[in-house]
Amino acid sequence: MADSLSDTLKKLKITAVDRTEDSLEGCLDCLLQALAQNNTETSEKIQASGILQLFASLLTPQSSCKAKVANIIAEVAKNEFMRIPCVDAGLISPLVQLLNSKDQEVLLQTGRALGNICYDSHEGRSAVDQAGGAQIVIDHLRSLCSLTDPANEKLLTVFCGMLMNYSNENDSLQAQLINMGVIPTLVKLLGIHCQNAALTEMCLVAFGNLAELESSKEQFASTNIAEELVKLFKKQIEHDKREMIFEVLAPLAENDAIKLQLVEAGLVECLLEIVQQKVDSDKEDDITELKTGSDLMVLLLLGDESMQKLFEGGKGSVFQRVLSWIPSNNHQLQLAGALAIANFARNDGNCIHMVDNGIVEKLMDLLDRHVEDGNVTVQHAALSALRNLAIPVINKAKMLSAGVTEAVLKFLKSEMPPVQFKLLGTLRMLIDAQAEAAEQLGKNVKLVERLVEWCEAKDHAGVMGESNRLLSALIRHSKSKDVINTIVQSGGIKHLVTMATSEHVIMQNEALVALALIAALELGTAEKDLESAKLVQILHRLLADERSAPEIKYNSMVLICALMGSESLHKEVQDLAFLDVVSKLRSHENKSVAQQASLTEQRLTVES
Repeated sequence: MADSLSDTLKKLKITAVDRTEDSLEGCLDCLLQALAQNNTETSEKIQASGILQLFASLLTPQSSCKAKVANIIAEVAKNEFMRIPCVDAGLISPLVQLLNSKDQEVLLQTGRALGNICYDSHEGRSAVDQAGGAQIVIDHLRSLCSLTDPANEKLLTVFCGMLMNYSNENDSLQAQLINMGVIPTLVKLLGIHCQNAALTEMCLVAFGNLAELESSKEQFASTNIAEELVKLFKKQIEHDKREMIFEVLAPLAENDAIKLQLVEAGLVECLLEIVQQKVDSDKEDDITELKTGSDLMVLLLLGDESMQKLFEGGKGSVFQRVLSWIPSNNHQLQLAGALAIANFARNDGNCIHMVDNGIVEKLMDLLDRHVEDGNVTVQHAALSALRNLAIPVINKAKMLSAGVTEAVLKFLKSEMPPVQFKLLGTLRMLIDAQAEAAEQLGKNVKLVERLVEWCEAKDHAGVMGESNRLLSALIRHSKSKDVINTIVQSGGIKHLVTMATSEHVIMQNEALVALALIAALELGTAEKDLESAKLVQILHRLLADERSAPEIKYNSMVLICALMGSESLHKEVQDLAFLDVVSKLRSHENKSVAQQASLTEQRLTVES
């Protein structure tokens, strides 16, 4: 075999130059045979013989053996080591020229050759890009799209594969294809050829690649992709095929317009059916599909319109089914159910309806099942849902009397930052303008001590921020001396002073209001802590800083006045020449700031 291959290659060199048609065809057939028997070894010999350079001259439109030569190139380019030599031999430009042929076999072999050269090859892709190959292939896809004979479908499959290899994991080439309008063409292909498994698969892989690109989403949204994918999904029984469709649906469903289209096309019903079929199975494929399906369901609920459509005033069958997931024994369904409720709870109307219809008790039962060695993701999701439900004012008292604070406080010992973060957020929402609840929580020494500890969680900015905000909220909403005393004794004052320097205006403001209440109600108790936390210096800095927001300047001056009741803090105020800074603020453009500056100036003058 090796000898005859060497002979063939020598003969081919001579005949390629002489153009003796018959012997040329014979040589090419021998090469194809050798490649079929041992592709790698034959390809190495072809490369060593230098014959690749001669192939360019055999790829002209006039050449009678161009299809066979393209077929040989397609075969050798299956080997990674042959792709750059094919580019260096100048084969790309003549191959791209052959894409203008009317001969189906020539087009098929040329598409294969270019697709294989582009596979994982930057050089191959660049050369095809420079030769303008992509546009010609997209034009072919458009013109051949409606023909459903087997030979044409095979050609369409090869062309789709070529575009995929050309652009895979290359954002700029994917963007180029999108600008050339490949998306509507591929969607049309999928609709017409949904019976052809190979072509359908190619379209799905191409969608999966393109859908990752943000710029593709708008183009996808203007086609009927949602309808086509759902139609295809309903037909699939095999796990692998469904998985492929899921891989396209997930990135597409990040777009709100497509979310709504998928809901309208009936995807949710398909997903609910999968959940029902797979929930009790312990097969790995079924567990994966249950997770993918329920995750996708939650994703669809992230769009405002799609969520509201499925909520249907709380009477929707989808909403009811999701509710039934929460008491389930399957952790994945419990998680998806709680996340879905958190997503439904994104406007006051939905939250009020759900609280009135007993959702809080279901979520508390779920949390109860996860207190000891519980599933962290389920804890996090259930707390997220409770936090969202607690936003409308009318829900707070109802949730408090249902015992939500007690249920949430069971997780105070959690060491998981995501759970800590949601726990803090839920408590903060619950006590907003609820004086009694704020006082009760603010006198809970265990809670306050944990908050003070978390205020130092420098590795978890979210937990640190929420702890500070809850400390401040306990004081602001309770206006209670007992609460202030608990916070002073637990060492919380320094954190409130630090919070006044936060980069977030809302947090600065909350801290200043809480500190003003401390100064008004329990200045004697807090005096030493305020001093050692350098509060007066911080207030001077806030007032002197032109970048401070008007409400920060206003509340800083209110606080200065409140601090005058302490001899040591009063002395610090005098030493820092506050009068200069305050008198400048009398001409501030904000009227409230200007008025407060006049009052503060009078106070400072009288007291000095």
